[in-house]
Amino acid sequence: MATVADDRAVGALVPSPFRVGERRQDTADTWTLTLEPLGDGFAVVPGQFVMVYMFGVGEVPISVSGPPESRGEPVVLTVRAVGAVTTAICNSEPGAIVGLRGPFGNSWPVESASGGDVLVVAGGIGLAPLRPVVLHALAHRSEYGAASVLYGARTPQDLLYTDELRRWGDELAVEVTVDAADTAWLGRVGVVPKLVAQAEFRPDSVRAFVCGPEVMIHYTVEALRERGVPDERIFLSLERDMRCGVGLCGHCQLGPTLICRDGPVYTQAQVAQLMEVREL
Repeated sequence: MATVADDRAVGALVPSPFRVGERRQDTADTWTLTLEPLGDGFAVVPGQFVMVYMFGVGEVPISVSGPPESRGEPVVLTVRAVGAVTTAICNSEPGAIVGLRGPFGNSWPVESASGGDVLVVAGGIGLAPLRPVVLHALAHRSEYGAASVLYGARTPQDLLYTDELRRWGDELAVEVTVDAADTAWLGRVGVVPKLVAQAEFRPDSVRAFVCGPEVMIHYTVEALRERGVPDERIFLSLERDMRCGVGLCGHCQLGPTLICRDGPVYTQAQVAQLMEVREL
């Protein structure tokens, strides 16, 4: 008879089969896939990731952009095609079978933000891991004060979830910017950390959730500090070379921490000194 320990071991080490249900192209190199479990599936909390196994190609870690609240529900992943495995994932047609291990990692502390303000700051595909935070804030809007989404991408063509961004703006303060605009773009131009200065939040009650390229995270943290937000209230999702998901291979080591095991979500207070050392 299978035990809870057996079930956890399988989830950690053996891929479970999922069928591609829907596949939507978001940008020239990014797709969002809805994966339907062929077995029991698993529950995922906002911020966690899964190891996605493409049979005969390889395996990569992908943050969950639409976590199921309970077993048996589909898992949503937004994937950028940057290598052999991610390209194979993005090319998977509806009906194709992929393997998922997990879920792994800790979570965004969205529930602890209840009663205060919420600020989401994302760059590029970094909006994908933060999408569950936004969806939670929308579903529990009355539990929060000011709630804002600051999002930036390289060009208008690189923006994710454009239809959702417009809908989110009905209940949240949503500001979108691009690094370089074309003649059709009528929005803001500039880097996303610059939006922090004008965002509505109370520094002593806000929880800031940040994800994107490390250089964007660096300047976002600086901007939040200038607004008086303490490091303990700034939460970051870090990306390193995660390969096993269970803290065995050591590829994702950052100083004394293994991101797949101890992260990927950290407070700025936890990693401030580590992020200043280039060799780490």
